[in-house]
Amino acid sequence: MKKNKKKSKISNAKTAAKAIKVPSNKKKKETEEHAIQKKEAKHSQEKRKPEKTLVYVLGETPMVEQYAEICIARGYDVYASLNESYLKEQSTFSPSVTITSTIPKNTSIAIELTNTNIPVKKKNLEKLAKALPETAPILSSSVIITATEQSAWIAGKHRLVGIAALPTLIDKPLVEIAPTIYMPKETLDVVSRFFRTINKEIEIVQDRIGMVLPRILCQVINEAAFAIIENIAAPEDIDKAMTLCMQFPRGPIKWAEQIGFDQVYAVLTALYTDLQEERYRIAPILKQMASTGIWWKQ
Repeated sequence: MKKNKKKSKISNAKTAAKAIKVPSNKKKKETEEHAIQKKEAKHSQEKRKPEKTLVYVLGETPMVEQYAEICIARGYDVYASLNESYLKEQSTFSPSVTITSTIPKNTSIAIELTNTNIPVKKKNLEKLAKALPETAPILSSSVIITATEQSAWIAGKHRLVGIAALPTLIDKPLVEIAPTIYMPKETLDVVSRFFRTINKEIEIVQDRIGMVLPRILCQVINEAAFAIIENIAAPEDIDKAMTLCMQFPRGPIKWAEQIGFDQVYAVLTALYTDLQEERYRIAPILKQMASTGIWWKQ
């Protein structure tokens, strides 16, 4: 009986030894191969991880900074550049924005925001057209020159789309789009998707100088300037009347300050040159404001 118990203990010990036996070379190899495959699969998944879509913005301050901020907030990778005449001005770029005059080749969409200098605008668009693939749309502010006219400057006319860009209007939930005569539906689809991703609705308008809201707003500011010249009211009184009686979000003179008198003057000059109508005649004081600043406050 004791011998049987002893044999049973020995047998159990051998079974336990087998259970904890070090794997054979074959099993070791299989384990190592499995680990390598697992590592490679993880690396492959990381490689397939989609990269951020790249947006390149250039032109005048503060519009470049405003569009850059909107795109950064919606998860885009943003590169930006200011026109040379604005480089000395204090900018408010987010640390997430890469400042460079070199246009990345993998840019998916470009935004050109120059309103006061047509030769500089043309140079910017030509630079974008050369650097970008023909599939990348170019959104260009078209308040002083039509999008169709701008498209004649570049190769790949089909990719240029006009937008209404003016300081203080960029943060609004709606953006005016002006298609050119060359633009196919595919380009409009890409542009529409882009604006949806940055929480903006689009409104298709005619490809005309000033577009809609910039034209109306600048005309109101022009009339307010004539009222100042004719001593009808002081600037602050005009602003008070328009905000209290007409429910304007801000008075026309205050609004012009925030837009920039040079921007307002550029839009009105383009409108008068294009249409040659008396209603677009520019108040002389606006030209002075555009070149010398807000002198009545001095």
